[in-house]
Amino acid sequence: MTTDPLRLTRDVDEATARLLDTAAAFDADDVAAPSLLPGWTRGHVLAHLARNADGFVNLLTAARTGETIPMYAGTAARTHDIESGAARPPAEHLTDLRRCSERFAEAVAAMPPQAWAADVQTRRGPWPAALLVWGRLREIEVHHVDLTAGYHPDAWSVAFARRLLHEVATGLTTRTDAPAMVLRFDGGAHETTVGDRADAPHVQGPAHELAAWLIGRSRGDLLTVVPDGPLPTPPEWI
Repeated sequence: MTTDPLRLTRDVDEATARLLDTAAAFDADDVAAPSLLPGWTRGHVLAHLARNADGFVNLLTAARTGETIPMYAGTAARTHDIESGAARPPAEHLTDLRRCSERFAEAVAAMPPQAWAADVQTRRGPWPAALLVWGRLREIEVHHVDLTAGYHPDAWSVAFARRLLHEVATGLTTRTDAPAMVLRFDGGAHETTVGDRADAPHVQGPAHELAAWLIGRSRGDLLTVVPDGPLPTPPEWI
């Protein structure tokens, strides 16, 4: 998958359209039903996705103008916005998602080329503005799965799954709580290593299944371990 943010905008548009189609089919009971995320309903996930888009608009604006604009007003404000929006009627969720997605697209379109080189302040530290479009795509694709509404990791594009897998695996290399393992995907043609390779189990399977397992969105039923044994236990993802 390209690192050019403008070439990822089509992927974001398509992922957004799929998400909106899912949200459009929800009734009040659907919105109140549990999501994959502990303690969150589908309404919480939808509210988070909407506020996340607005947060990325803040960061894009910061990159474009040079102002110091945080992604969210604060942790408490972020939590309040999600909790207060979770129980809204389905039509309000849909309208909110559509409008915030449009604001995100407009903010991307307003970025001059030089602004993509800026660093912005996310909840977890500084981030290159050039990664913000990828960040939004990742949020949409992963949280769409969290809605438990028929969208599964096997629907991810190969390019998205590979990039997510690489990003997550790379992040694990700096964590002391990550088990050593060799991740082999696409029929064993590609692999990435976490920790000390010596005696590390090889975990094999499709890229989307490996990525989903590492981020807690799959039990890894399609994965195999060599030598035969249980799957390692990845640490909690972000």
